[in-house]
Amino acid sequence: MIKSLLRAASVAALTILPLTTTMPAPAHAAESLPLSQGIERLAFAAESRDGYQRNSFKHWNAGKLDDGCNARAEVLIAEAIEAPTVGERCSLTGGVWHSYYDGQHVTAASALDVDHMVPLAEAWDSGAWQWTAVRREAYANDLDAERSLVAVTARSNRAKADKDPAQWLPPAAEVHCQYAADWVATKLRWGLTLDAPEHDALQLLVEGCADTTVTFELVP
Repeated sequence: MIKSLLRAASVAALTILPLTTTMPAPAHAAESLPLSQGIERLAFAAESRDGYQRNSFKHWNAGKLDDGCNARAEVLIAEAIEAPTVGERCSLTGGVWHSYYDGQHVTAASALDVDHMVPLAEAWDSGAWQWTAVRREAYANDLDAERSLVAVTARSNRAKADKDPAQWLPPAAEVHCQYAADWVATKLRWGLTLDAPEHDALQLLVEGCADTTVTFELVP
C-alpha cells in the first residue's frame, strides 16, 4: 500500500490485457509478529561502511504520484495532522505535523526533515552495499510502508544522524517501543542484517515492550 491513503492517486484508466500477457507476481502478504521474534528473525552480520557514499541512494525521486511533488513532499503531505496547502511547484504552506521522536507539534514544513527510519549509511552497512542502484533508490524513496520514511523535527533527525539503536533512541521515552518496532520492521522488509550491539540494545527494550508488534511486508 502506498504510504498513506492521503496520497492515493486518481483511479487510472483500466487496460484489458491479452490472455497471453504475463501478469506480475503477487505482492508479499504483510506479516505481524511480536517484537522479540522480529529481532530474532534478523540475520547477524558484521557491518562495514567501506565504499559508502550518500549519493549511492538516489533521493528524492518523483514519488508515487504525478502531482509535481517529490517523495519527500509526499511524506509531508501524508503525515500532516492538519493538511497544508499545496501550491505551485509543490510549495507547502500551513499544516501541522506531530514529530513522534520528540513529541513536538510543528507548523512549518521547513522545520521538518523526512528521516529514513534505518539511515542510508546504516542500510549500506547492513547489506545495501551489494544492492543495485535501482534497489537503493527504491529504498531511499520507500512510500509503500508507513514507517520507512517519517517526518520529524530537523533537530531530532540530525541528533539521530546515522546512528542505530545502540547509539541513539528518540528523546521521547514513551515511543521507544514504537521506534524499535519501526526499526526492526524496516530491516525485515528490506532483508537487512544487524550486528551484536544493535541486537543487544533492541533486546533491552523488549521487556518493556511486551505488547509491541512488528508488522512488515517484504520487498521482492
